[in-house]
Amino acid sequence: MSSPGLYPATPPRREWQLAVDGGHRLHVREYGRADGIPALVLHGGPGSGCSPLQPRFFDPARYRVICPDQRGAGLSQPRGGSEHNTTADLIADLLRLREHMRLEDWLVVGGSWGATLAVAYAAAEPEAVRALLLRSSFIGRRADVTAFFEGAAGQRPRAWQRLRGFVPEGRDALQALADALHGPDPALRERAAQAFWCWEQALVAGDEDRAPPLGEALAFQVDRLRVQTHYLLHDCWLTAPPLLERCAALPRVPTLLLHARDDLVCPAAGALELHARLPHARLQWTEQGGHDPSQPQMAAAMVAALDRYAADGRFAAEAPP
Repeated sequence: MSSPGLYPATPPRREWQLAVDGGHRLHVREYGRADGIPALVLHGGPGSGCSPLQPRFFDPARYRVICPDQRGAGLSQPRGGSEHNTTADLIADLLRLREHMRLEDWLVVGGSWGATLAVAYAAAEPEAVRALLLRSSFIGRRADVTAFFEGAAGQRPRAWQRLRGFVPEGRDALQALADALHGPDPALRERAAQAFWCWEQALVAGDEDRAPPLGEALAFQVDRLRVQTHYLLHDCWLTAPPLLERCAALPRVPTLLLHARDDLVCPAAGALELHARLPHARLQWTEQGGHDPSQPQMAAAMVAALDRYAADGRFAAEAPP
Protein backbone atom coordinates (compact mmCIF):
# COMPACT_ATOMS: atom_id res chain seq x y z
CA MET A 1 0.00 0.00 0.00
CA SER A 2 1.35 3.38 -0.96
CA SER A 3 1.62 6.02 1.75
CA PRO A 4 0.11 9.48 1.24
CA GLY A 5 2.63 12.26 0.73
CA LEU A 6 5.16 10.23 -1.23
CA TYR A 7 6.29 11.62 -4.55
CA PRO A 8 4.88 9.84 -7.62
CA ALA A 9 6.60 6.69 -8.82
CA THR A 10 8.71 7.32 -11.91
CA PRO A 11 11.01 5.12 -13.99
CA PRO A 12 14.75 5.64 -13.52
CA ARG A 13 16.20 8.54 -15.45
CA ARG A 14 19.29 6.44 -15.99
CA GLU A 15 20.20 2.80 -15.28
CA TRP A 16 23.69 1.35 -15.58
CA GLN A 17 26.27 -1.04 -14.14
CA LEU A 18 29.65 -0.52 -12.54
CA ALA A 19 32.32 -3.21 -12.49
CA VAL A 20 34.09 -3.56 -9.15
CA ASP A 21 36.73 -5.99 -7.94
CA GLY A 22 36.12 -9.61 -7.05
CA GLY A 23 34.02 -10.24 -10.16
CA HIS A 24 31.03 -8.17 -9.01
CA ARG A 25 28.98 -5.71 -11.07
CA LEU A 26 26.84 -3.14 -9.26
CA HIS A 27 23.48 -2.17 -10.73
CA VAL A 28 22.79 1.55 -10.31
CA ARG A 29 19.57 3.49 -10.89
CA GLU A 30 19.31 7.28 -10.95
CA TYR A 31 16.14 9.33 -10.46
CA GLY A 32 15.27 13.01 -10.54
CA ARG A 33 17.35 15.85 -11.98
CA ALA A 34 20.77 15.31 -13.49
CA ASP A 35 21.88 18.56 -11.79
CA GLY A 36 19.94 18.03 -8.56
CA ILE A 37 21.27 17.60 -5.03
CA PRO A 38 23.17 14.28 -5.16
CA ALA A 39 21.69 11.79 -2.70
CA LEU A 40 23.12 8.30 -2.20
CA VAL A 41 20.49 5.80 -1.03
CA LEU A 42 21.73 2.70 0.82
CA HIS A 43 19.28 -0.18 1.00
CA GLY A 44 18.83 -2.60 3.85
CA GLY A 45 19.29 -6.31 4.26
CA PRO A 46 22.15 -6.85 3.76
CA GLY A 47 21.20 -8.24 0.38
CA SER A 48 17.77 -6.73 -0.18
CA GLY A 49 18.49 -4.43 -3.13
CA CYS A 50 16.90 -1.06 -3.82
CA SER A 51 13.10 -0.85 -3.96
CA PRO A 52 10.82 1.41 -6.03
CA LEU A 53 9.73 3.05 -2.75
CA GLN A 54 13.11 4.58 -1.92
CA PRO A 55 13.29 7.33 -4.57
CA ARG A 56 9.73 8.40 -3.74
CA PHE A 57 10.87 10.10 -0.53
CA PHE A 58 12.76 12.65 -2.65
CA ASP A 59 11.43 15.60 -4.64
CA PRO A 60 12.51 14.71 -8.21
CA ALA A 61 12.60 18.41 -9.12
CA ARG A 62 15.34 19.04 -6.54
CA TYR A 63 17.29 15.82 -6.08
CA ARG A 64 19.53 13.52 -8.08
CA VAL A 65 18.78 10.20 -6.37
CA ILE A 66 21.43 7.47 -6.75
CA CYS A 67 20.33 3.94 -5.83
CA PRO A 68 23.04 1.26 -6.12
CA ASP A 69 22.29 -2.38 -5.44
CA GLN A 70 25.08 -3.59 -3.15
CA ARG A 71 27.19 -6.66 -3.91
CA GLY A 72 25.07 -9.77 -4.36
CA ALA A 73 21.82 -7.78 -4.04
CA GLY A 74 18.99 -6.78 -6.34
CA LEU A 75 20.10 -6.66 -9.97
CA SER A 76 23.81 -6.62 -9.15
CA GLN A 77 25.77 -9.64 -10.36
CA PRO A 78 26.31 -12.31 -9.28
CA ARG A 79 23.01 -12.26 -7.41
CA GLY A 80 23.37 -13.82 -3.99
CA GLY A 81 27.16 -13.88 -4.30
CA SER A 82 28.96 -13.96 -0.95
CA GLU A 83 32.57 -14.27 -2.14
CA HIS A 84 34.48 -10.97 -1.99
CA ASN A 85 31.48 -9.51 -0.19
CA THR A 86 32.24 -7.79 3.12
CA THR A 87 31.46 -4.42 4.64
CA ALA A 88 34.93 -3.21 3.65
CA ASP A 89 34.15 -4.21 0.05
CA LEU A 90 30.88 -2.25 0.13
CA ILE A 91 32.64 0.84 1.47
CA ALA A 92 35.29 0.57 -1.26
CA ASP A 93 32.50 0.28 -3.84
CA LEU A 94 30.94 3.53 -2.63
CA LEU A 95 34.26 5.35 -2.90
CA ARG A 96 34.63 4.02 -6.46
CA LEU A 97 31.03 4.91 -7.32
CA ARG A 98 31.44 8.52 -6.17
CA GLU A 99 34.69 8.92 -8.08
CA HIS A 100 33.17 7.31 -11.19
CA MET A 101 30.27 9.78 -11.04
CA ARG A 102 32.68 12.69 -10.45
CA LEU A 103 30.87 13.89 -7.38
CA GLU A 104 32.72 15.78 -4.67
CA ASP A 105 30.20 14.89 -1.98
CA TRP A 106 26.63 13.73 -1.45
CA LEU A 107 23.81 13.43 1.02
CA VAL A 108 23.83 9.85 2.36
CA VAL A 109 20.49 8.24 3.26
CA GLY A 110 20.21 4.73 4.69
CA GLY A 111 17.61 2.59 6.40
CA SER A 112 18.17 -0.41 8.68
CA TRP A 113 21.34 -2.13 7.40
CA GLY A 114 21.62 0.84 5.02
CA ALA A 115 21.94 3.12 8.06
CA THR A 116 24.71 0.85 9.40
CA LEU A 117 26.57 1.04 6.11
CA ALA A 118 26.02 4.81 5.95
CA VAL A 119 27.75 5.27 9.32
CA ALA A 120 30.63 2.97 8.36
CA TYR A 121 31.03 4.73 5.03
CA ALA A 122 30.87 8.22 6.56
CA ALA A 123 33.61 7.22 9.01
CA ALA A 124 35.77 6.06 6.09
CA GLU A 125 35.20 9.06 3.79
CA PRO A 126 33.91 11.91 6.00
CA GLU A 127 34.91 14.67 3.59
CA ALA A 128 32.52 13.27 0.97
CA VAL A 129 29.42 13.33 3.21
CA ARG A 130 27.46 16.58 3.25
CA ALA A 131 24.64 15.21 5.46
CA LEU A 132 23.31 11.94 6.91
CA LEU A 133 19.76 10.67 7.28
CA LEU A 134 19.61 7.37 9.20
CA ARG A 135 16.27 5.55 9.42
CA SER A 136 15.66 2.59 11.74
CA SER A 137 19.31 2.29 12.70
CA PHE A 138 20.89 -1.15 13.16
CA ILE A 139 24.10 -1.35 15.22
CA GLY A 140 25.21 -4.73 13.86
CA ARG A 141 26.42 -6.40 17.07
CA ARG A 142 25.88 -10.08 17.82
CA ALA A 143 23.47 -9.04 20.58
CA ASP A 144 21.38 -7.14 18.00
CA VAL A 145 21.23 -10.23 15.78
CA THR A 146 20.22 -12.42 18.71
CA ALA A 147 17.50 -9.90 19.61
CA PHE A 148 16.17 -10.09 16.03
CA PHE A 149 15.61 -13.83 16.37
CA GLU A 150 14.58 -14.04 20.01
CA GLY A 151 13.62 -10.61 21.32
CA ALA A 152 10.11 -10.58 19.87
CA ALA A 153 9.27 -14.27 20.31
CA GLY A 154 6.63 -13.48 22.91
CA GLN A 155 5.05 -10.74 20.79
CA ARG A 156 4.80 -12.87 17.64
CA PRO A 157 4.22 -16.36 19.11
CA ARG A 158 2.71 -18.06 16.06
CA ALA A 159 5.43 -16.80 13.75
CA TRP A 160 8.08 -17.78 16.30
CA GLN A 161 6.73 -21.33 16.50
CA ARG A 162 6.72 -21.48 12.71
CA LEU A 163 10.38 -20.49 12.64
CA ARG A 164 11.29 -22.93 15.39
CA GLY A 165 9.51 -25.62 13.41
CA PHE A 166 12.32 -25.33 10.87
CA VAL A 167 15.20 -24.93 13.34
CA PRO A 168 16.12 -28.17 15.16
CA GLU A 169 15.76 -28.13 18.93
CA GLY A 170 18.85 -26.77 20.66
CA ARG A 171 20.34 -25.19 17.52
CA ASP A 172 21.04 -21.51 17.05
CA ALA A 173 18.44 -20.14 14.64
CA LEU A 174 20.84 -18.04 12.56
CA GLN A 175 23.37 -20.86 12.19
CA ALA A 176 20.71 -23.39 11.22
CA LEU A 177 19.20 -21.06 8.62
CA ALA A 178 22.60 -20.14 7.21
CA ASP A 179 23.68 -23.78 6.94
CA ALA A 180 20.53 -24.58 4.97
CA LEU A 181 20.70 -21.48 2.74
CA HIS A 182 24.34 -22.11 1.84
CA GLY A 183 23.94 -25.88 1.60
CA PRO A 184 23.59 -28.13 -1.47
CA ASP A 185 19.92 -29.11 -1.07
CA PRO A 186 17.65 -26.79 -3.14
CA ALA A 187 14.49 -27.87 -1.31
CA LEU A 188 16.09 -27.19 2.08
CA ARG A 189 17.30 -23.78 0.88
CA GLU A 190 13.74 -22.89 -0.12
CA ARG A 191 12.28 -24.08 3.19
CA ALA A 192 14.85 -22.03 5.10
CA ALA A 193 14.12 -18.92 3.02
CA GLN A 194 10.37 -19.29 3.58
CA ALA A 195 10.83 -19.71 7.34
CA PHE A 196 13.16 -16.71 7.54
CA TRP A 197 10.92 -14.56 5.32
CA CYS A 198 7.78 -15.33 7.32
CA TRP A 199 9.54 -14.36 10.56
CA GLU A 200 10.67 -11.07 9.02
CA GLN A 201 7.15 -10.30 7.82
CA ALA A 202 5.77 -10.94 11.29
CA LEU A 203 8.25 -8.45 12.78
CA VAL A 204 8.04 -5.82 10.06
CA ALA A 205 4.33 -5.84 9.28
CA GLY A 206 2.81 -7.77 12.18
CA ASP A 207 1.46 -10.38 9.76
CA GLU A 208 1.93 -13.82 11.34
CA ASP A 209 -0.12 -15.71 8.74
CA ARG A 210 1.17 -14.38 5.43
CA ALA A 211 1.64 -17.03 2.75
CA PRO A 212 5.32 -17.60 1.94
CA PRO A 213 6.74 -16.69 -1.48
CA LEU A 214 6.91 -19.19 -4.32
CA GLY A 215 8.55 -19.45 -7.74
CA GLU A 216 10.87 -16.62 -8.80
CA ALA A 217 9.90 -14.61 -5.72
CA LEU A 218 11.18 -17.47 -3.58
CA ALA A 219 14.36 -17.80 -5.65
CA PHE A 220 15.03 -14.10 -5.05
CA GLN A 221 14.55 -14.57 -1.30
CA VAL A 222 16.97 -17.51 -1.25
CA ASP A 223 19.66 -15.33 -2.81
CA ARG A 224 18.83 -12.31 -0.64
CA LEU A 225 18.98 -14.32 2.55
CA ARG A 226 22.19 -16.06 1.56
CA VAL A 227 23.82 -12.63 1.56
CA GLN A 228 22.08 -11.59 4.78
CA THR A 229 23.11 -14.68 6.75
CA HIS A 230 26.64 -14.36 5.34
CA TYR A 231 26.86 -10.90 6.91
CA LEU A 232 25.11 -11.69 10.17
CA LEU A 233 27.28 -14.77 10.85
CA HIS A 234 30.35 -12.55 10.55
CA ASP A 235 28.93 -9.79 12.79
CA CYS A 236 28.71 -7.67 9.63
CA TRP A 237 32.52 -7.23 9.77
CA LEU A 238 31.95 -4.48 12.34
CA THR A 239 33.98 -5.70 15.31
CA ALA A 240 37.33 -4.01 14.66
CA PRO A 241 36.36 -1.36 15.50
CA PRO A 242 32.65 -1.65 16.37
CA LEU A 243 30.20 0.67 14.66
CA LEU A 244 29.65 2.86 17.73
CA GLU A 245 33.39 3.49 18.04
CA ARG A 246 33.54 4.54 14.38
CA CYS A 247 31.13 7.37 15.15
CA ALA A 248 34.03 9.48 16.45
CA ALA A 249 35.24 9.83 12.84
CA LEU A 250 31.93 11.04 11.43
CA PRO A 251 31.78 14.58 10.05
CA ARG A 252 29.85 17.24 11.99
CA VAL A 253 27.28 17.69 9.27
CA PRO A 254 23.47 17.81 9.48
CA THR A 255 22.50 14.39 10.80
CA LEU A 256 19.02 13.04 11.48
CA LEU A 257 18.08 9.73 13.09
CA LEU A 258 14.49 8.64 12.41
CA HIS A 259 13.17 5.71 14.42
CA ALA A 260 9.81 4.19 15.30
CA ARG A 261 9.27 3.43 18.97
CA ASP A 262 7.55 0.14 18.09
CA ASP A 263 10.29 -1.21 15.81
CA LEU A 264 10.76 -4.93 16.56
CA VAL A 265 13.54 -5.53 14.02
CA CYS A 266 15.82 -2.72 15.23
CA PRO A 267 14.62 -1.84 18.73
CA ALA A 268 14.66 1.77 19.90
CA ALA A 269 17.55 1.16 22.31
CA GLY A 270 19.93 0.99 19.36
CA ALA A 271 18.90 4.44 18.15
CA LEU A 272 19.51 5.83 21.63
CA GLU A 273 23.00 4.32 21.76
CA LEU A 274 23.84 5.70 18.32
CA HIS A 275 22.52 9.14 19.23
CA ALA A 276 24.68 9.17 22.35
CA ARG A 277 27.74 8.80 20.10
CA LEU A 278 26.51 11.54 17.74
CA PRO A 279 25.68 14.48 20.01
CA HIS A 280 25.45 16.84 17.02
CA ALA A 281 22.64 14.72 15.52
CA ARG A 282 18.90 15.00 16.03
CA LEU A 283 16.88 11.93 17.04
CA GLN A 284 13.26 12.06 15.88
CA TRP A 285 10.71 9.42 16.91
CA THR A 286 7.53 8.22 15.27
CA GLU A 287 5.07 6.56 17.62
CA GLN A 288 4.08 3.97 15.03
CA GLY A 289 5.68 2.46 11.97
CA GLY A 290 7.60 -0.53 13.21
CA HIS A 291 10.32 -1.30 10.70
CA ASP A 292 8.22 -0.46 7.65
CA PRO A 293 9.43 2.62 5.72
CA SER A 294 6.12 2.84 3.86
CA GLN A 295 4.09 3.20 7.06
CA PRO A 296 2.41 6.65 6.91
CA GLN A 297 4.12 8.22 9.94
CA MET A 298 7.60 7.14 8.89
CA ALA A 299 7.05 7.96 5.21
CA ALA A 300 5.76 11.43 6.11
CA ALA A 301 8.76 12.04 8.39
CA MET A 302 11.18 11.00 5.64
CA VAL A 303 9.56 13.24 3.02
CA ALA A 304 9.35 16.23 5.37
CA ALA A 305 13.01 15.90 6.40
CA LEU A 306 14.24 15.63 2.82
CA ASP A 307 12.04 18.52 1.66
CA ARG A 308 13.45 20.66 4.45
CA TYR A 309 17.02 19.69 3.58
CA ALA A 310 16.46 20.54 -0.09
CA ALA A 311 15.12 23.95 0.95
CA ASP A 312 17.82 25.11 3.35
CA GLY A 313 20.43 22.40 3.90
CA ARG A 314 19.04 21.23 7.25
CA PHE A 315 16.63 18.44 8.20
CA ALA A 316 15.27 20.53 11.06
CA ALA A 317 16.73 22.55 13.90
CA GLU A 318 19.63 20.20 14.55
CA ALA A 319 21.48 20.37 17.84
CA PRO A 320 24.52 22.66 17.51
CA PRO A 321 27.97 21.04 17.15
